[in-house]
Amino acid sequence: PLSAAFAMLMAVPAHVVGWPIPRGGAQSITNALCSVLSSLGGKVRISSPVESLAASDNYDLFLCDLTPRQLVKVAGQRLSESYKRRLGKYRYGAAAFKVDYALNAPIPWKARECLRAASVHLGGSFEEIAASEKAVRNGQPAERPFVLLAQPSLFDSSRAPTGKHTAWAYCHVPNGSKVDMLEKLENQIERFAPGFRACVLARRVFSPADLESMDANLVGGDIGGGVMDIRQFVNRPTWRHYATSARDIYMCSSSTPPGGGVHGMCGYHAAKMALSRLKA
Repeated sequence: PLSAAFAMLMAVPAHVVGWPIPRGGAQSITNALCSVLSSLGGKVRISSPVESLAASDNYDLFLCDLTPRQLVKVAGQRLSESYKRRLGKYRYGAAAFKVDYALNAPIPWKARECLRAASVHLGGSFEEIAASEKAVRNGQPAERPFVLLAQPSLFDSSRAPTGKHTAWAYCHVPNGSKVDMLEKLENQIERFAPGFRACVLARRVFSPADLESMDANLVGGDIGGGVMDIRQFVNRPTWRHYATSARDIYMCSSSTPPGGGVHGMCGYHAAKMALSRLKA
């Protein structure tokens, strides 16, 4: 039930300023952040895997954008045994089954409002959406999955060649699921936009395993950073929130409050805590 809080958090700013689309894709957000960091004298290193924090002792603070499993892997020798046991109890949540689309035309929605919507949530009735999510929670793929779909090229012409469009969609599946949900996912889109499949020029499918192979933090395909139930909603991932058992190591991933989403609040609050303790 508490996961509904995310819908409320997203709905408030969406009604105030609309649903933002980064021009040029999500990479533009990363580029902007890196530019600000560089202007302040910071350095960004890419393609430099950090296998262990032990090899990086010449820093005052470490803010790790990692889920508990990855934090133990790179900082285990620096963390107390009791803290590592707490992290070991952390539970990962439902996975995503995602598809990227190249289209020869805008999606032909039956509902006119959807023709000018950046994001569309497909589920029919409230009862149908609840049944879909309940099935996943019980470890079963949904027959009529709740589909989240974005069509950014309607607002950002740089996302596709002239006259063409892009879209992406995903549905929830059990963590680590190997079930191919492509047909069921597209049946839902076709249900609300007859003729959708005829618009598809190409598609790229990402199973939960594919997502994890791209980003080790997406354990079992979980894009939310962990189960969002009562226990882990309040206690993500432990009572320490951003701090760890090592005074110079902090966690700032979506496994910490307030959880997943493109909002930056996990890093913001972790940085404030780390700096306040550094000055103390």
